[in-house]
Amino acid sequence: MVQYDPLQFLPTEEDLPNSDNTPVDNELQIWIPALLRAILALQWSTRTDWFLAINMGLYYDPQQPAVVPDGFLSLGVPRYKSERGRLSYLIWREDGIVPQWVFEAVSQTAGGEYTEKMALYAKLGILYYTIYNPHHWRRDKHDPFEVYKLVNGLYIRQFGDPVWMPEVGLGVGRERGQHTGWYREWLYWYDAQGNRLPAPENVLEQERQRAEQERQRAEQVEQELEQERQRLTSRASS
Repeated sequence: MVQYDPLQFLPTEEDLPNSDNTPVDNELQIWIPALLRAILALQWSTRTDWFLAINMGLYYDPQQPAVVPDGFLSLGVPRYKSERGRLSYLIWREDGIVPQWVFEAVSQTAGGEYTEKMALYAKLGILYYTIYNPHHWRRDKHDPFEVYKLVNGLYIRQFGDPVWMPEVGLGVGRERGQHTGWYREWLYWYDAQGNRLPAPENVLEQERQRAEQERQRAEQVEQELEQERQRLTSRASS
């Protein structure tokens, strides 16, 4: 008996564009999700069931063009599908798993973050939607940082900073810090108690401090040994 496989008639990643070919006009659209992905790579280093995309085409219908969020997080999918990596995210080739979290950084050119994109993400069933708008929030009549949760098909604003997302197992919020030598306000992940998860810079600094403490302890031991040698020498010569 021949088994019917509907996927064989649907396009693959190789068949579709991997983005909308629209360049970003704000480098934060790349840097912020890149930092969030780096934090997860540390926090979830032993997990292989998550994928955080940056400026990647998200396909929800073979007959429709991709939507390209600045970032999105999917749980329950392989972190890496091949040595080549994903070219785009095709929901029908990810066991129907829709991203649980999507991120948009508003740029100088408004991109429908509060209108068309919000309606589409709600239609797709994306549970959490984060909009970061530090520079144009007055223009858009919104707050600089907003998190929405999908409730009965509608996005409801979640207040707080950070905002805990229990279904994702992460909180998301703002805090000033340094990343790649750039000190400014960044978005970070948080635990259920509101503690910020460490970024790569924090881990490196902790390692530097640990190495310095070890060096100081070694110097102190060497000084004590030298003092003891001098004491014994002095006793022997007297």
